[in-house]
Amino acid sequence: MSSEATGKPTLTVTSGLSRNAIIVRLEGELDVNALPIFQEHVQQIWELLPQPFLILDLSEVSFCDSMGMNELVHLMQRCEGGGGTRLVLGGVQGVMARVLSITGLRHAFEVYARIDDALRLTVTHA
Repeated sequence: MSSEATGKPTLTVTSGLSRNAIIVRLEGELDVNALPIFQEHVQQIWELLPQPFLILDLSEVSFCDSMGMNELVHLMQRCEGGGGTRLVLGGVQGVMARVLSITGLRHAFEVYARIDDALRLTVTHA
């Protein structure tokens, strides 16, 4: 049952460091009910020392509504305006690939189908 039906968020957000990147893994539904969880996690990341890359691992996102997409756009704008952090979306397949394509945002983000490819990018730009 979706979080919209239950009114409860069904998103898990975890993060870690890898070389010169912060990796944020999302699992579940990125929708209006899950935004507070995602926003709180991202706020904690902004308080860390700046890293050249912020990689969102979206391989386990099963649903994303317009509010979830708005939050990704806001995060991209914050990275671009924050001076030096490059937002990369990794694991973009299935649901997220369709949402980015349908919304016309596929080319607005730096997108990789596999998370390994996004991680490899951070090594070549170390």
